[in-house]
Amino acid sequence: MPAEPAPPPVDDAVARAAAAGGAEKRAYVQRIFSEIAPRYDLLNHVLSLNVDRRWRRRAVAALAWRAHPAGAYLDLCAGTLDVGAMLVRERGFAGTVVGADFAEPMLRAGAGKAPRSRLAPVTADALSLPLADDALAGAIVAFGIRNVADLDAALREVLRVLRPGARFVILEFSTPRSALVRAGYHLYFHHVLPLVGRLVSGHETAYSYLPRSVAHFPVEEELAARMTRAGFAQVRWESLSLGIAAIHVGEKR
Repeated sequence: MPAEPAPPPVDDAVARAAAAGGAEKRAYVQRIFSEIAPRYDLLNHVLSLNVDRRWRRRAVAALAWRAHPAGAYLDLCAGTLDVGAMLVRERGFAGTVVGADFAEPMLRAGAGKAPRSRLAPVTADALSLPLADDALAGAIVAFGIRNVADLDAALREVLRVLRPGARFVILEFSTPRSALVRAGYHLYFHHVLPLVGRLVSGHETAYSYLPRSVAHFPVEEELAARMTRAGFAQVRWESLSLGIAAIHVGEKR
């Protein structure tokens, strides 16, 4: 049987539309993350100068999993399962983690980071999780929530699967408020990062989509307000690394 032809390259106009939340977003995000999966972990650590590891540890701590160490947790938009594996390796954690992502090659790239009995990869869309109501002791998403096709629907879906009192932790990029920090941030994020990302990953648009998607993502106060409107209680947030990223936490009533 002849091999299927490779799909045509994604042009920059589609990447811009996807970053802005156009109709193409779901298909674009699923495709690019599937295509960059083999180099995703390497590029994450290189492009962030390994600061992303510290941010993830802070986010896992914010989950307050020690209140329910044997519970079931969700790593949403799990990618290569870094956060789920980090949680499973925590001293005293005796529970399980579902790593959900709709880009199946990303989950495959993370295989082996933790036993499947403790960290179960599931190919699933954040807008339609194959989980029962009130099933989970907590949920976390790291650098993935800005990629969903409908942010408010995703927040409501996470709320649905959490049990009362459970926390949802969001770790996401943000735009620094300081003009000086913001200038250096934009120089790196819009020029250096796309160039290095393109050279290492071989993907033409994935690492130009990233800064555009951050630019279109709600600022900290707006994201907190949208979490509250979705039904989360006690929503709070903290900035990280001079405002380059932020952690939001909300709880199900």
